[in-house]
Order: sequence, then C-alpha cells, then structure tokens
Amino acid sequence: MVVGWEWDDTLFSGTAAYYERGRLPYAAGLADALAEELRLDGQGRLLDVGCGPGTIALSLAHLFGEIVGVDPDSGMIAEAGRGAAGRGVGAKTRWVRARAEDLPAGLGTFAVATFGQSFHWMDRDLVAATVRDMLRPGGALVHIADLKTEPRTVDGMPHPAVPYTGVDDLVKRYLGPVRRAGRGVLAQGTPGAEDEVFARAGFSGPRRLVVPGGQVLERTFDDVVAWVFSLSFSAPHLFEGRRDDFEADLRLLLREVSPSGRFSERAPSTEVFVWRKAPATA
Repeated sequence: MVVGWEWDDTLFSGTAAYYERGRLPYAAGLADALAEELRLDGQGRLLDVGCGPGTIALSLAHLFGEIVGVDPDSGMIAEAGRGAAGRGVGAKTRWVRARAEDLPAGLGTFAVATFGQSFHWMDRDLVAATVRDMLRPGGALVHIADLKTEPRTVDGMPHPAVPYTGVDDLVKRYLGPVRRAGRGVLAQGTPGAEDEVFARAGFSGPRRLVVPGGQVLERTFDDVVAWVFSLSFSAPHLFEGRRDDFEADLRLLLREVSPSGRFSERAPSTEVFVWRKAPATA
C-alpha cells in the first residue's frame, strides 16, 4: 500500500469522461506484441484489473473470447460499458465495480491478467497473490505502463511542446505543494519495485517488452485540459468551487505558450513486463 495514505472512493471521481480525449495512447503495436508473446488466438479470458474506462481491455478484445474489467469507480465502469457497446463487443465484455482487493469475487479463472498503470494504487502483495490464484496454470500477468525513460522532444515539429512544468505549478498553486489523492495526499508518491512484489507472489520472470511509440501527435487546448482533469491529483472535484477559475488560468497559460491553440507531442513507447504462473505439473 502507499505509505501514509488510504484509498477512498473519490480517488478518480469525475475523471472518467476525460480519459479518451486527454490521455495519451499506448503504443499502436501493443496488441500485436501481446498476441505474439502470449500466443493469443481469440479464445481464453482476460481479467483487466483497475480497468478504468476500458482502455487496455477494449484494445485487446479481439484477442480473447471473454473480457472482465474490474474497477472501483462507477464512472469508469460506465465509460467502459459505453466503449464496449460502441465497438460492438458488449456481448463478450463484463464490467465489475469492485476494488482489486475484493477479488476473486467469484469471477473464475483467466488466461491473462493485465494491470495498466493501476497496480501502484492497490494492496500490492494481496492483489498479486490473489490474481496468481485466479490465473490458470501457465497463465500470464502483464504489467503495462508508458516508458518513462525516453526523451520525447518536439524539435522540428510545427507547434510548441505542452508546458507540463507550468501546468504542474498551476495545479500546486490551487491544490497545494503535496500531491493530492482522493481525500488524502501522497507525501512520498506512489510505490515502485513491482518486480519484488510479483516475485514474492510466486511469479516467474519477467520478460520485458518495449513497444515503440514516437508518432507525432497534435494536441489542442481542450485535449490538454482533458488530460489535466483525467489525473487523480487534479481530478475535477479537488478544486471544489474554484474549478472554473483553475480552468480559466490553465487556458490562459496554454494560450501564452501557443497562441495558435495547438501543441506538438510524441506518443510514448509502452513498457510491458510479462510474469508467468508455473504450468501444471504432470
């Protein structure tokens, strides 16, 4: 668990509607890379833990016979359901409002379990051990995140870079210098060292994959505003009665950097760690 912080149900309250527009996409080749690595054939069951609005689960829906997404936020579950219907995969998807700590929740066994930038919010040792028990022998746990170590300059692109440092300073001006998270704060940030947690749970591995990004994206003011409001530490409800003032100041900052209303950005690469449950013994 995050040191000095307790989960509460306002963590991502009000952010779900901003995800599709605001969040940068995972690398375009992610589904193909996982299909090759895991030998996916359109059968089997996928469990997406902390599924949010279904970003990963829906991108992999064609690779499985059934998808189950679990998330504690009602807005996220609603967005995931709408997304599944829009993609024509509603019949083979199920969205369960529950914390990861509530698993197994009678959901059965799975070939693959995914965590897309969600694992750090959980009681990690408990969830890793539980998910291991929910995987069939030889099954895979897949931890997916943006690659944090690559430079993503906009040199030679037509528009300025998103002023991330300025946006962060503005958020702190409104919400304080310590990162907010639901009703609490994250004085020491979120934990890392996932490899130690998965190893303790009995997984073998990992096998690391990097799916290259780098494609040039054009972002508007509305895209950047949506990105800010999709984040736990700048969720809309945290601003209380000052949300409109914050958004006005945010748009003023963005316009000062880019009078054209456009920003250039490179999509991040996606880093994947595949952990395996031992196969059945004869």
